[in-house]
Parts: sequence; structure tokens; C-alpha cells
Amino acid sequence: MDEFFQDGPVLDNQFESDRLLRSYLRRRLPREAYEKVDSDLTRFAHRLLTDIPAMAEDAQRNEPRLVQYDPWGRRIDRIEVSEGWRQLDRVSAEEGMVAIGYERALGSLSRLHQFAKLYLFNPSSAIYTCPLAMTDGAARAIEVHGDEALRQGAYQRLITRDPTRFWTSGQWMTERSGGSDVGQSETVARRQDDGFRLYGTKWFTSATTSQMAMTLARIEDESGTSTPGSRGLSLFYLETRDHQGRLNGIRIHRLKDKLGTRALPTAELTLESTLARLVGRPGRGVANITSLVNVKRVYNAISAVALMRRGLALARDYAHRRRAFGKLLCEHPLHVETLGRLEVQFQAAFHLAFHCVLLMGRVECDQSADEAAVVLRLLTPLAKLTTGKQSVAAASETLELFGGAGYVEDTGLPQLLREAQVLPIWEGTTNILSLDTLRAIEKDRAFEPFLRYMRERLNSVSHAELAGAKETALQAFDEIEAFLPKALSDGRAAIETTARDFALSLARTTAAALMLEHAQWSLENEQDHRDAIAARRWCAEGLTSLFVANPRHRDESRSLGLDEPLHENQPAVPQNGASPAPQTTA
Repeated sequence: MDEFFQDGPVLDNQFESDRLLRSYLRRRLPREAYEKVDSDLTRFAHRLLTDIPAMAEDAQRNEPRLVQYDPWGRRIDRIEVSEGWRQLDRVSAEEGMVAIGYERALGSLSRLHQFAKLYLFNPSSAIYTCPLAMTDGAARAIEVHGDEALRQGAYQRLITRDPTRFWTSGQWMTERSGGSDVGQSETVARRQDDGFRLYGTKWFTSATTSQMAMTLARIEDESGTSTPGSRGLSLFYLETRDHQGRLNGIRIHRLKDKLGTRALPTAELTLESTLARLVGRPGRGVANITSLVNVKRVYNAISAVALMRRGLALARDYAHRRRAFGKLLCEHPLHVETLGRLEVQFQAAFHLAFHCVLLMGRVECDQSADEAAVVLRLLTPLAKLTTGKQSVAAASETLELFGGAGYVEDTGLPQLLREAQVLPIWEGTTNILSLDTLRAIEKDRAFEPFLRYMRERLNSVSHAELAGAKETALQAFDEIEAFLPKALSDGRAAIETTARDFALSLARTTAAALMLEHAQWSLENEQDHRDAIAARRWCAEGLTSLFVANPRHRDESRSLGLDEPLHENQPAVPQNGASPAPQTTA
């Protein structure tokens, strides 16, 4: 009797088999531009099956190593990375992973070409897209805020296709005193004859082997004092090594031992008289870093969608290989139903992320794109927070579809979950981005333009097959619009308590509008009903989950979350033991 061995999943050309990506590009790009992009992405996706996997495998197998001393006891703090990681750097330059967005050969649509390529690259890159995100963000910050010397120097290296000249950039913001709360940053900048010198400790610095970094610091005056809070921070550019190859006043303490992204060198370090250059005006660091952070948030969303798509591709192939209970998995209705639900989640995430890309291109290339800028301001945190959460849930579900094999390291499948888990954390956690959504509404007045823009998308939908879902989405926007004034009127604590549910409700409804708009196009131009099915199912799952957090609800949350007793002045619990439900908008 022959022994049984299960065949594992096999990837095909991930561009050719990605129906939604190809459809989206056909919709958004002029025909001639689409043909060029199609050719480039088809070729690149083939490369992702040939030489690039070996590079990523080497990078993952040979993790970064910190060598602090040379054989004679001198402190050198050298981070050694694998040959595979260095090869991925060369590939990134040659393929124009950053350059495409700044060459702008397709004008405002260049970003769409670039991010479609990054989307294909991400799951096969050992997450080299992380240093690329910081590199792209630094390029944008210098383009907007840098002086002529930076634009002619570092900027040109960040956007080149020449691997011998290509630089990546780090972003060194996180300190022991504060993560997302950069206002607690303690790094100081002191004026010297040769520029500024930085002093302080950075607790978490990704891509530490990059040739440059962008960081925040407080400029001290002659008396040694500086302005506290975020208003006292300025943005600085530094090169990690001097012209002789020595570290630029940087002492590396250790590499971080992380759950995932283990091929990526991430270090804790101290700046000790590090030479740096001011970028933009003093005291405008937080405002000036926004252009960098927003680029990285879009990268984060695209990475989340890319990992969701990779998991689906592997699970679909495996469903045609694995036999259980006398049938292939693809013949079991419940297994197929689970795959279908993952596809719906993926499509919603895809449209949120790629619409950010579309708007980003318009804002960067069209000075009159005021509406796009306002919509992008609100859509970016919504897309990042939603896709990050979706990616982790989808990765977990994908592993379950493989049974025990999904839990075994050498199948490569657990890596999907490890890499996904960072995505709700990087560039702002779900709670931080939910509060940023409120800032976009209150400070930047983005809510009304955003609703108007999304309703316009919905009002363009006229196909009878989409009528019910369209009405559901319009009602959800009405509910969200009616909810916000009530929530705001109940005070800051009330709206902050519900900020996550509000942001997720707005994001789900926005995804519905974008899905329906694309489904309309696909029905008319491709005679394909699959996007319409996905949009209808997304809307049927329920788009909103809104409640006004009254004082009783908030006190009960403290009691549950912090294990505190209820306050004595709260109303008595009803005799049936059930707490009063929070007030809803239904």
C-alpha cells in the first residue's frame, strides 16, 4: 500500500489570476496606459515565482544580527543582514518600487501603477515593503518641506532606479516616553557651527541599516530649555554614517525580538551628538511629518490587502488538492462558503486601500484637487484601521482552512498571521486612528465633503441588481450623519468612547459605496456579476454599529475593563439582572 503525502498549495502568476486587481486597473487606466502597466505587472509577477522567493527565504532564514564590538574590543555597532535582504534592496531599486510614484510617467495615475506593484511584492518580499514605505514617506516629506540641497541630494537617491545609488530611509519617532504620543518625545537638538546635533534615545527604529532617517527633536535655546509638547518638536534629516563609514553619533543597544517582520532590522538606539539637518520650519515637526506618515499609512493598508489576497490564493489552490471525508475541500459547501466570505472581506479592504492610492495621486499631481485632499484626509485613517483589523482576522481564518498544516511553521503559513499582526499597530493603533478620524472631522472639517463625495459614488449606481444594496448604503450614511451631532453633544468622553465603532461604521459604509460603484462598472463593461455579489453580501452583513455612550455605560465599562466597582450614584440594576442597554440611533 502506497504511503499518502499531501500536496501543498502552489501559487500561479499572482497578477494574471487576480481578477479584481486587473478589473480595477482596466477601469481606472486609459487603454494605452493599462497595456503598459499590464505588461510590467505580468512580467514582475512571473519574477515573484522565479528569483525573488529565494531572496526572501534567505532573508527570513538569516535574521539580522548585531555585532557591537570588533575583535579588538572597539565599539562598532554593526548590524549584519543577509544576502537575500541586500538582493531585495537591489530588486526594489531596479523595479522602481519607489521611483514609479515620483517619475509620474502616468501623471496622477502613477501611484496606482506603483502600489499595484507593491501589492504584488509585499507577501513575497520578507516585508521589504516596510523600508520602502519609510523611503517613500521621506521622499514625499523632502519634496514638500525640504530645501534645495535635500531635493538635489538625498531625495534623488530615494527615488532612483540605480541600485548602486539607491537609499532607503528609516523613521525614528518612537521613544520610551511615548509611542503614538510623540508630544512626550525627549530627544533634543542643539545648534552647532556645522548644523544641529541630536541627543536622545529611540526605543523602536525600523530599517535601522538604512543610509538616512527622519526623526523628531526639540530645539534647545541658549539656556538649554525647549518648548514642551508636540508644538516644540521639529523635523530633522540625518545620515546614519559619515563620509568615512563611521556611525554618525549613533549607539545601537539591541535588536528587537519581534513576533513577525523578523527579517527587518529593528533596533533600540541612542543619538549622541548626531549631526542632523532641520527640515521645514522649527516647531512644525508634527505637521511636517504628516506627509510622511500618511504615505506610510497607505502602504500599511495595501500591505494588509496584499496579505489577505495571498492567503486566499493559497487556500483556493489547496481546496482543489486536499481531500477530506471522501471529497475535495472545494466540494464541501461550508468550506466554499468560508472562502466566499473571505473574498467579500478582501474586496471591501481592496477598495478602501486602492481608493486612497487613487486620491493620493490626484492630490500630489493636481494643485486644484481640494476635494480629493479633504476626502483623503478622512479616508486614510479609516482605510488603515479597517484593513489592519481585517488582515489579522483573515490570516487567522486562512490558517484554519488548512487545518493542522496551518499551524506548522515549515509550511510557511503561520508567517501570514505573524506578518499581519503588526498592521493594526504600525502607523497608529485602531484606537489612535479612530481618534484621528474625529480630528479630521472636527479640525479639518472633512465630514460633510466626505459624505457628499461618497453619496455621489452611490448615486451613480443605477443597475437593478444593486438597487437594494445601494439603498442600504445610503441609509447607513444617513444614520451616521444623524448620529454624529448627538454623540458630540454628549461631551468628549462620550464621543471618544464610541470613536472606534463610529470609525468602523463609516469605513464599512464607505467600502460599500466603493464596491457598488465598481460593481456597476463591471456589470456594464465586463458583464461580470461577481463584484455585484460581493457588494450585496457586504451590505447585507450590516454596515453600522453605533451607540451613544451615556455615563452609566462608561461607568460599566470601567467596572468591566479596569475591574473597578460601580460608582454609588449610578442607577440600580433592573431586577432581572440586565444592565440598561446603551442608547442607540436605531
